Amino acid sequence: MGYTDEMEKSDHGNSREHIAEALEQAAIFMTRHVASRGALSLTASSALETLNREGRVRLTALAAAAGISQPSMTELVDRLERQGLALRVDDPKDGRAALVDITDTGRALLDDRRRDRRERLAELLTALSPEEEAALTLAMHVSLPILRRLIDNANPPHSWAKTA
Repeated sequence: MGYTDEMEKSDHGNSREHIAEALEQAAIFMTRHVASRGALSLTASSALETLNREGRVRLTALAAAAGISQPSMTELVDRLERQGLALRVDDPKDGRAALVDITDTGRALLDDRRRDRRERLAELLTALSPEEEAALTLAMHVSLPILRRLIDNANPPHSWAKTA
């Protein structure tokens, strides 16, 4: 390997490190300063987002998607049901099993939280100069499709998602 190859490899590694740091800072910013505070935990929000995106799923699949145990997901779904955000329905393919679904109230809550986050972001963006906002706008136009691809790669479509 020549000097140029080593430099390119080193630059590529540094580039990835800078990207990772920027994404980490963005995640910290969103979590600490933009994320909706309220009655829903991150896991509960994630479960509702999964149900909203994927449709009805078995509790075991929802637990796997969230990376938590089935007993923990059972407790979470019980809590979401009591709050009117999710419900269990019979699995038409297996009478012994149930599927978990999001309610209209759950969808409305997700929509409200999304709107609140975007309003908070818009408020925070007022602190930027016009030049900074233009630079950030350009960066977002370039990075958003890439970020969506990273998300898709991190969460590949699951064969369990559509069970009903």
